[in-house]
Amino acid sequence: MRLEDVWLRYHRHGPWVLRQVEVAIGPGEVAVVLGRNGAGKSTLLQLAAGVLRPTRGRVADRPPTVGWVPERFPADQPFTVGAYLSAMGRVAGLPGPAADRAVRHWVERLGLSRFHGVRLPQLSKGTAQKVGLAQALLRPPGLLVLDEPWEGLDAAARQLVPEMIGEVLADGGAVLVSDHRGETVRLPGARQWSVTAGTLTEAVPSDGPAVAVVELAVPVAGLAAAVARLRADGHQVLRVREHAAPPTVGSPEPAAEADGSGERAFAPEPGPTDPPAADSDADPEVPVAGSDADPRGPVAGSGAEPEIPAADSDAEPGVPVAGSGAEPGVPVAGSGAELGVPAAGSDDNLEVPVAGADRSGVASEVGR
Repeated sequence: MRLEDVWLRYHRHGPWVLRQVEVAIGPGEVAVVLGRNGAGKSTLLQLAAGVLRPTRGRVADRPPTVGWVPERFPADQPFTVGAYLSAMGRVAGLPGPAADRAVRHWVERLGLSRFHGVRLPQLSKGTAQKVGLAQALLRPPGLLVLDEPWEGLDAAARQLVPEMIGEVLADGGAVLVSDHRGETVRLPGARQWSVTAGTLTEAVPSDGPAVAVVELAVPVAGLAAAVARLRADGHQVLRVREHAAPPTVGSPEPAAEADGSGERAFAPEPGPTDPPAADSDADPEVPVAGSDADPRGPVAGSGAEPEIPAADSDAEPGVPVAGSGAEPGVPVAGSGAELGVPAAGSDDNLEVPVAGADRSGVASEVGR
């Protein structure tokens, strides 16, 4: 698929949201789209998925089957989970029995069985996001477009996203995914596209990661503030592990992960941080007043939706239903947790013991 001299603005005299985009992606390739809020990355994804049409230029050779998952799946539609997915299977062109089999497969794989009869408006953000992933994969897509797919998902579902991407690639599909949390370090070999003030550039692969990975243990009471401060400073908090004991201070390797793998993960270099100039005509990703972009998402009879911005969330509270338990949520005060900060001028790992606390976590790797 190719984007050829693509320009887009939401109304005739409005500012350009994207300008002169020239890029292509082939079968079996994955590209990560990076950029600040308002830079145009979600607009780029909507163009690739066919949700929006370019004002100038064209999108050529788009695969006939496209899976589209917006940042927030619109869960205000009057369907149950099962009825919605069955309808979307038919919209995707699957015959009845094949649609039913695909629905059962993804409902079980994404842990949605207990929500099969629950109406979409009753779902938590994370559960609704799982429904969005399921509908995009009912029919194997030639192009899978994911806008912040990890937002709101629980830990188990976050681990599934790279697996699903790998399966699409193995089947000869292409994948576009945006990410601001550093989750795409799990996608080795991914191309990196950066969108800044409406223009797109592709990073040239380097010989090695130009980042340092650091672990840090902090008192659980200061976890939320520390994570917020790190992200505000441009760092990436890759993971928070609960109830993890800190290793010896000065250990040269990060502590083993909860699953015992001990793998060391590196975050990609942060994207552009300079905001557009005052006279820039870059436009935020959300359609402005007077836009002809449809604000709703996939409904029965249609395959895609434009972006619906959502508050940043690291986890979902879940939706308890009759006879079921609630889904896990975010770490709270009193639970062990961890985060990471970069070490100045060093790529050695740093572990800081918790002062005056009887429980602590070991910080997740953070890349600068």
